[in-house]
Amino acid sequence: MSRREFLPYLAATVVIFSVGIVGGYGLAASGDPAADQILETIMGGVFSQILGDSPVMLAVKIFLNNLQACVLLFLGGATFGLLTFFILFSNGLVIGLFADQIAEKVGPLGLLAGLAPHGIFEIPAIFIAAALGLALARSVFADARGQGDAAADAARLGGLFLRIVVPLLAVAAIIEAFITPELLRLVV
Repeated sequence: MSRREFLPYLAATVVIFSVGIVGGYGLAASGDPAADQILETIMGGVFSQILGDSPVMLAVKIFLNNLQACVLLFLGGATFGLLTFFILFSNGLVIGLFADQIAEKVGPLGLLAGLAPHGIFEIPAIFIAAALGLALARSVFADARGQGDAAADAARLGGLFLRIVVPLLAVAAIIEAFITPELLRLVV
């Protein structure tokens, strides 16, 4: 797949994710009790499992959690892209919810310090994984019409996933576990 063929999928992922962020931020800012319920569920689930971990263990857990999400974004293409769309939108929604809460507690600079250092690697990894999932969905549609080979495309796209997404997630996890907490201590 050429870069030119890949760009529409990448653009679609950015739009879907952004709509989720705006929706989550709007939901949180509106004072809707659903926002608090979603945040409590997430805080009680994922975050309660990592509190008190050493930075190395935290990096491993962050990496594995993000890898799982990205694998699902990619393989969700086999559901004709429905799972990819849902995961991408819901992750944007959660970020929007947390952005409102974090900005309220630590201000815009704290929000930037908490998200930007690892986000410059993690967000592209998410977008690329989702774009590969949408490309896989196109292949599944073509294969269903007898005009393609979804298995061969999945293997090729999977190779791109391994070469691009996995290293980005590893760097993001290391930064999030070791550097982001220190930056937050300086800013907050």
